[in-house]
Amino acid sequence: MRCIREEYEQLEGQMLSPNAVLSARSRGRLRDEPKCPIRTDFQRDRDRIIHSKSFRRLKYKTQVFIDPDEDHYRTRLTHTLEVAQIARTIARALRLNEDLTEAIALGHDLGHTPFGHAGEQALDELMREYGDGGGFSHAEQSLRVVDVLEKHGQGLNLTWEVRDGILNHSKGREDLSLDDKGPETFEGKVVRVADRVAYVNHDIDDAIRAGIITEDDLPEESIRVLGRGHSRRIAAMVSDIIETSCGRDSIAMSKELREATNRLKEFLFEKVYLLDRHGLAELSKAKQVLKELFRYYMEHPEAAPGAAEVSEQDRAGAVCDFVAGMTDRYAQQQYADLFMPRA
Repeated sequence: MRCIREEYEQLEGQMLSPNAVLSARSRGRLRDEPKCPIRTDFQRDRDRIIHSKSFRRLKYKTQVFIDPDEDHYRTRLTHTLEVAQIARTIARALRLNEDLTEAIALGHDLGHTPFGHAGEQALDELMREYGDGGGFSHAEQSLRVVDVLEKHGQGLNLTWEVRDGILNHSKGREDLSLDDKGPETFEGKVVRVADRVAYVNHDIDDAIRAGIITEDDLPEESIRVLGRGHSRRIAAMVSDIIETSCGRDSIAMSKELREATNRLKEFLFEKVYLLDRHGLAELSKAKQVLKELFRYYMEHPEAAPGAAEVSEQDRAGAVCDFVAGMTDRYAQQQYADLFMPRA
């Protein structure tokens, strides 16, 4: 049988930018395994992520609005798909490795908690209280998911480049800048900036849909630069990233577009994430749900898979793995079963 993979690897060498990571030159996997005759290593990584249980659970994990009744709000899964689409567009235009870019994008939030960042804050506080003091990071948990937790403890055995991109994708509230922080590969850097482009724009779209803000509330300085409307702003950001990064040894935005994007990000924190009273009340309830579940499983390790089989010193990590992997609705159901009286 002819090796389609080798033919494709040769095409990559002819077509891709010198900044791209060639599939044939990957740093390899945690454990050596035979090559696929059809797919490159990065294509296999993408497929493994898509077929994983943790990827499917993203459908029922909060992005911003908890368990929304309205069908058109984003979930963690739709956010992931939007990041992948934006990142692939940028990677293709810059002649980077699209398969590597897509694999990183699809896997970057696999370790995210139920109830979005409220859940992440709850587990961070709990792990500082019960664990070794290191807290909790969804990026680190995403790497743990693909390295250890998937496939009944075997992990997905992904390539070094995908794992590096997953671990270093997050910027938190930090502004977009021209620094060299983050992933080592250009493909990973593309996902890092695409994550910001995606969530800034779709969180504005969802907040407008929820009636929390209107288009007219957005900072005028940013609208003047980026334009009005969801699609126009994404197009402006993506086009600027491509134009600014082309021919450079970095993935960057122009100063004008970068500052406009950062203003929108700060607007979201001030007017949506940290101000919407109804949303904050629900997030507070969500944090309490996870904290009570966590404490229950610490006292009853037999109720949390894997927690009873480890030492008391390692119990917090096992409980954290279990709670972090829950969907919103599973956490709500577990809470109701454990703490709510039945008729």
